[in-house]
Amino acid sequence: MNSVILLIFIIPVIEIYLFIKIGSQIGAFNTISLIIITAVVGLYYAKYEGLNTLRSAVSQLVKNEIPINEIISGAALAFAALLMILPGFLTDVIGLIIIFPWTRNIFLKKITIKKKNNNKNFIEGEYEDIDDKK
Repeated sequence: MNSVILLIFIIPVIEIYLFIKIGSQIGAFNTISLIIITAVVGLYYAKYEGLNTLRSAVSQLVKNEIPINEIISGAALAFAALLMILPGFLTDVIGLIIIFPWTRNIFLKKITIKKKNNNKNFIEGEYEDIDDKK
């Protein structure tokens, strides 16, 4: 919980710092134009990848398979699109990293491996249902 609160305060500070540094190098108008262009390009690519994920999910449903990876990828793409809408260079870079399929898969594998290692509270075993009818 503390890390989320820390991120809420740290990310805007980094974004403001980047606005100042990049704006002093390329100018205010170019900085604003770059932010708008990255947002539009990122949203377009998020839409493109979202449709590809939807097609893949439908093809897995036709094969009677559960499209778990596509569901997770769809949620990641929605988060990436949100990051692309937010003005800033750091959020745009993170959003673009999540949008590209190969980097998204690496990112999601890191998260799932970490999550699997934290679930040590389970005991594996077998069971058998026994009817009490006589």
